[in-house]
Amino acid sequence: MGIETIAQSELGVSEVEEPHQTFLENALAKARHASRATGLPVLADDSGLCVPALGGEPGVHSAYFAGRESARHERDARNNARLVAELARHADRSAFYYCVLVLVSSPGDPTPVVVDGVWHGEIALEPRGTGGFGYDPWFVPRGGDRTAAELPADEKNRASHRGQALAALAARLRTV
Repeated sequence: MGIETIAQSELGVSEVEEPHQTFLENALAKARHASRATGLPVLADDSGLCVPALGGEPGVHSAYFAGRESARHERDARNNARLVAELARHADRSAFYYCVLVLVSSPGDPTPVVVDGVWHGEIALEPRGTGGFGYDPWFVPRGGDRTAAELPADEKNRASHRGQALAALAARLRTV
């Protein structure tokens, strides 16, 4: 069985608001919105960086932790500056990326497939690397010495929270 993926932008589907306080609720809202707009099964995700010392922040607010204005790279810089400033008063620098994937067969699917992935690590004292995006230059995966931004893309994609969630989805779909 093959699966063809098409970006929602290619189908003219608009982005949906993410007003919820959990990754799961946001991913489900995205999936149902895109399925309603296309009439197709949809896979959607929500993900972010969680820092226990900051009460789980930036969490579901990761993309807009320091505001919504400006282009992505400018927001990333402000988000990272806020993260580092708020973390400066804490000894615990542990963090984890979290991703939840939701697959719906239709907008009203009462039994969506839900899987997740967690990538544990800590926030570095200085940013390193040019790959990736967002918090990657600051995130050092557990057991490693390179930031996510220093990892080759294929290695990052296998180990990351998204990679783990996709692997879990593939395993779940093999049993359906």
